[in-house]
Amino acid sequence: MDRTRINDRSARTRTGNPRSGGENRSAFPRRTSGPGRRQNSPQGEFAVPKTLTPALPAVEAFADLGMPTQLLDALGHEGVTVPFPIQGATLPNSLAGRDVLGRGRTGSGKTLAFGLALLARTAGLRAEPRQPLALVLVPTRELAQQVTDALTPYARSVRLRLTTVVGGMSLGRQAAALRGGAEVVVATPGRLKDLVDRGDCRLDQVAVTVLDEADQMTDMGFMPQVTELLDQVKPGGQRMLFSATLDRNVDQLVRRYLTDPVVHSVDPSAGAVTTMEHHVLHVQGADKHRTTTEIAARDGRVIMFLDTKHAVDRLTEHLLNSGVRAAALHGGKSQPQRTRTLSHFRTGHVTVLVATNVAARGIHVDNLDLVVNVDPPSDHKDYLHRGGRTARAGESGSVVTLVTPNQRRDMSRLMAAAGITPQTTQVRSGEAELSRITGAQAPSGVPVTITAPASERPRRASSSPRGRRGTAGRSRSGADTARRTTQRPAAVDTATAA
Repeated sequence: MDRTRINDRSARTRTGNPRSGGENRSAFPRRTSGPGRRQNSPQGEFAVPKTLTPALPAVEAFADLGMPTQLLDALGHEGVTVPFPIQGATLPNSLAGRDVLGRGRTGSGKTLAFGLALLARTAGLRAEPRQPLALVLVPTRELAQQVTDALTPYARSVRLRLTTVVGGMSLGRQAAALRGGAEVVVATPGRLKDLVDRGDCRLDQVAVTVLDEADQMTDMGFMPQVTELLDQVKPGGQRMLFSATLDRNVDQLVRRYLTDPVVHSVDPSAGAVTTMEHHVLHVQGADKHRTTTEIAARDGRVIMFLDTKHAVDRLTEHLLNSGVRAAALHGGKSQPQRTRTLSHFRTGHVTVLVATNVAARGIHVDNLDLVVNVDPPSDHKDYLHRGGRTARAGESGSVVTLVTPNQRRDMSRLMAAAGITPQTTQVRSGEAELSRITGAQAPSGVPVTITAPASERPRRASSSPRGRRGTAGRSRSGADTARRTTQRPAAVDTATAA
């Protein structure tokens, strides 16, 4: 592959590109009317921009792409044989250096869609200390870790160093990883900005930039940090933006930072996923708690969403006392706690994940067939992203929302905005219909305590004072070294702890 392509976009750089530096960004006014805007779209989306330069044709096999042999071998080793539609459509263009706008719900395969192109175009290059060459921006710590895990074997195959930069973890260790040199950085905007402001990272050599889950980044208030970071990356570099929905804030990012992008759209609506069922269960307020408990006691895993951290903690405690192996996930937990809880949920050590919207994006769990909105979401985008935890990549699943009488009207409006016609059923705890839809059953009533599996329990330190001091001094770094050896190949440097 011609490595010079990573810096060569002169053939498609238009006059007045906002990334060329020194031009007035008011040249890209935000449209408020006209044919480019769908004013009355139920999901508030703008019209997908037209591509000026024709896209390269899609491929049906990874071997048809001009990727390094090492990446093709790694795909085979990981058992990835056939490209998902978004991969087959975008990779020929992203490998050629084109900007990409990908619209697709989570689980559509977009991590490899942008990841393979990013790694292929960076392969063979070496980063100077503090100066990464490629950047992936994501909204949450969980998604950052998931992207890192997904790309690690491929980064190793082409000998690229990959560092994860997120909040809730040691800033000093992340700064040290950047000082040691990393070609690829996966980051949340706030923590990366902190490191840039400290002088521990410079972005002027970043030639490939990816924004994943761009709509959530704007929803979470990251727009100022995102634009500040994008303004610092290498002028004329490649941009790839992926989003489940394309609302007005994402419109601003597309118009400001993408040049003649190749557009690929996979319908983001959960209602368009034929393997997903949607149920609205009408419950009486006095019976809702018992109904929730019986659903949680089902065989198999389930994610339950509630609005507040306090409500999550209360329900988790109740479920544990009822005999259900539940764990809480919300923003009040430390990052190591959150990572450990997700690991226990993925392995089945915990069967019920009780969460706020922190888990609505960026979390992939294989064979998860039920999502329950104990508290109905506040808008249709939250519904789509909560529901996106199930029925991923062709698997089947159900999304169940418990609705009390005073919530029915708002729920009907939300479903209409999401473009979904749910199955609506009146249910009560203990009834066969509730069991048929959700697998609900009576809990054992025997309280349970969630403890770490034996494999995760720390070894006892040496009994000698000197041994204890030595172990304490090495415990954290030693554990991280072990994790890098077993979970992340030695050629890949990661800055986060699992």
